[in-house]
Amino acid sequence: MKESNFPKLQFLISYIKGQWINVLLFISALILSVWTNQFWWMLIPFIWLLFPVCYGIAINATELLFWIMLCMLPLSTELEVTDSLGLDFPDEPLQMLLTGAFILSIIKNPRFFPRSCLKSNLFFIVIIHMCWLVVCCFFSTNPILSIKFLLARTWYIIPFVLLPQIMIETKKDFIKVAYCLLLPMLFVVCQALIRHSFLSFSFEGVKKIYDPYFRNHVNYSAMLVCLIAVSCCIWYLTSKNNPFKKWMLASIVIAVAGLILSFSRGAWVALLAGIITAVIIHFNRMKEAIVLFCVSMFMLCVWLNHNNNYLRFAPDYTHTIFHTNFTEHLKATVSLKDVSDAERFYRWIAAVKMIAAKPYSGFGPNNFYANYKIYTSNLFKTWVSSNNDHSTVHNYLLKTALEQGIPGLIIILVLFGSMLIRSQTLYLKLHDPFYKYCAMTIGVVITMILTLNMLSDLIETDKIGSLFWLCLGFLILLEHPVKQKIESTATTKISTQ
Repeated sequence: MKESNFPKLQFLISYIKGQWINVLLFISALILSVWTNQFWWMLIPFIWLLFPVCYGIAINATELLFWIMLCMLPLSTELEVTDSLGLDFPDEPLQMLLTGAFILSIIKNPRFFPRSCLKSNLFFIVIIHMCWLVVCCFFSTNPILSIKFLLARTWYIIPFVLLPQIMIETKKDFIKVAYCLLLPMLFVVCQALIRHSFLSFSFEGVKKIYDPYFRNHVNYSAMLVCLIAVSCCIWYLTSKNNPFKKWMLASIVIAVAGLILSFSRGAWVALLAGIITAVIIHFNRMKEAIVLFCVSMFMLCVWLNHNNNYLRFAPDYTHTIFHTNFTEHLKATVSLKDVSDAERFYRWIAAVKMIAAKPYSGFGPNNFYANYKIYTSNLFKTWVSSNNDHSTVHNYLLKTALEQGIPGLIIILVLFGSMLIRSQTLYLKLHDPFYKYCAMTIGVVITMILTLNMLSDLIETDKIGSLFWLCLGFLILLEHPVKQKIESTATTKISTQ
């Protein structure tokens, strides 16, 4: 019996010797998992074993992963790995895979890096932005959180800004990107409307119909209003003889119904801002509009600070409530008695004080929540100020300034302004109607995103952050001199026939 088992034991020992790294990694992860009471340490050995497979897929099927990632954006859900670590699944792991594949491809062949980006002023601003983030990490109050932010920003920029320069080559590719986003979003809208109908389309019901695809009605309506602009562009550019055009129009109607029934005030304002932006771009008035916006914001800040006028907006703690009736909700909004608006003032005041405390490098990316409470004013406190969900300041510009300093805010504002001006420039210079209206739509979506982020912090979310960086990638695509030359030559040939 012992002799018969000896060869098996010898085989087991030799096998363990051959797999000693895997065994050691598994035992180490198990010990760490038990010691820290954090189960996610056990993911490390599985990631190690799956790495060769993931590497092969990422390198050999990069294009397929890119299209799958786009399709998954409206369908992704938030997973909490730990109390301090969340993951958007499955789109964020796909972004990581694509980022890794891109970096490995650059190491193997530096010419793989798209030259169009190296010639773009927009991408130069992005490089400055990333360099400043690195500086902010050194001065951060919690460098680990800031480094997480920096890594996440990296795996947003590479798949949505750099990879489109390689993956997108023709008009069909542009349309393919649109459909990869629109069709899954249409599914989400339809299922939400069906679920909402069982709740009599009530305002209270919007809390229950978007899970698991969206955290809340704000995130849902934000992505929906941006994609409505994209769908309108595709519908307009589709030939009248195309039998699918009427179905596109029906889809737009369904999407607008979904937007209205989301009861999201910010998204409604964003829709109006998008329409105004289309008119501004058409009449070549973007620079004037940007100057007017900046002057208005500056004057508002000066007025609020003069004689402490901001104290006029201090809420009544006993009367700031959340309404279950939308009409009452709007009335409370106008009278500044809605709890969500009152809480925004509470955090905005803290944000301004934080900017004054560290105006140059800020508190570091991802460090608002850990630092803001000592800067708050009790005059603006509401009954939800405990902030158990760890949400942020609800204004992206303020968030950028307090976490990345005034220089970081300037960089972001320059990026937004440059993207808007470039979209107008391309709209006026491009001759092909397809590329022309794509440029206008990008400008409209950027304005919608900026409008939404005046009351929220959505650039870091997978839903809106992906659209923002994708807009930047497409602007670089459209400004590529070679692309413009090909497009101009094609137009000339058509006109001479």
